[in-house]
Amino acid sequence: MAAWVKGGAADVDAAVEAAADLLAASRVPVLAGLSAEVSALRAAYRLAETLGASLDPVSGPSVYAELGALSAGGAMSTTRAETIGRADVILIVGNRPWDGELIAEIAAAAPSRGRAAGSERALLSLGGPQNGAIRHVAYAADAGGLTISLGHLRAFAKGHLAGEAAFADLAKRLFAAQYGVIVYDPEEVGELGAEMLQGLIRDLNESTRFFALTLADPFQGRAAVQLSAWTTGQAPRVGFGRHQPEHDSWRFDSARQIAAGEADAALWLASLPAPRPAWLGSLPTIAIVGEGSQEAAGETAEVVITVGVPGQSIGGALWNDRRGVIAYAEASDPAKTPAETETAAGVLTRIRDRLIEKGVSC
Repeated sequence: MAAWVKGGAADVDAAVEAAADLLAASRVPVLAGLSAEVSALRAAYRLAETLGASLDPVSGPSVYAELGALSAGGAMSTTRAETIGRADVILIVGNRPWDGELIAEIAAAAPSRGRAAGSERALLSLGGPQNGAIRHVAYAADAGGLTISLGHLRAFAKGHLAGEAAFADLAKRLFAAQYGVIVYDPEEVGELGAEMLQGLIRDLNESTRFFALTLADPFQGRAAVQLSAWTTGQAPRVGFGRHQPEHDSWRFDSARQIAAGEADAALWLASLPAPRPAWLGSLPTIAIVGEGSQEAAGETAEVVITVGVPGQSIGGALWNDRRGVIAYAEASDPAKTPAETETAAGVLTRIRDRLIEKGVSC
């Protein structure tokens, strides 16, 4: 595995030592990114506890849009398999659900289980790209965007608005479902939009059966949520500065902390691809990134260490969006033997061990 210290090539041992020195000298470090396998996430939480650092996943906007709706009123959710097997009416909200193969897979099948078995499946979209390749009924979003549109749709569904508007027709189609599903991306609709959608689903369930199929972010955010919950009892944005995990989604937002000058060092963890943060390199930073990524270069950060990519060069437990669980992913292209491949968990553990040897402990 390649490593760099202050732009110069180094071996991993030297890079681990430099990373430990950098973190030992910091007063308010942050661990960000967290786009990695479960073992690396676990090691990151242990390192943060030792340092008294805070953690913030790159998936934060998606995670907190969904968690905000859950905390406000709960959620009625279903799975991909149940959607394909049971739903006779599906509302696709926004653009993101059209990425990938999900909608095509739904469109290619008909309900085969439950009350709707054998009936024709109706695909509806709100504010989507009006993809002509898949037969569906498209409803345009209001000029104010998805959140305003969802508010209007819920008002028509509740009977607070009436008339011949397109949303009145859409509401009637939703109430006609035997088993309905709304597919959406929490980050795309935002916290208010997600709360509005869950409210609409509760309204629909007064007379029929309706559920949400929320899309997971591509950066292991749902794995981070589960690991953080079983490790700290809190959502992922937590800090250990006062010797115990404290959750605060605003206070421990890494971009805000760094912009405000609150943090004086950072560790960016991305063994899986993740969007590079604007602050990377603006303060003393360690980058632990997947081999072959764009960030695998000496100029990325003060200390850069490349590691195996889970699901590609190494195996690892990852969020499986199809199954809706954390599952082990075998290496699809193991270029080296396990002994020759550094893992993010191994590097983080070595950094933590060096810090403990140096007497650093929260």
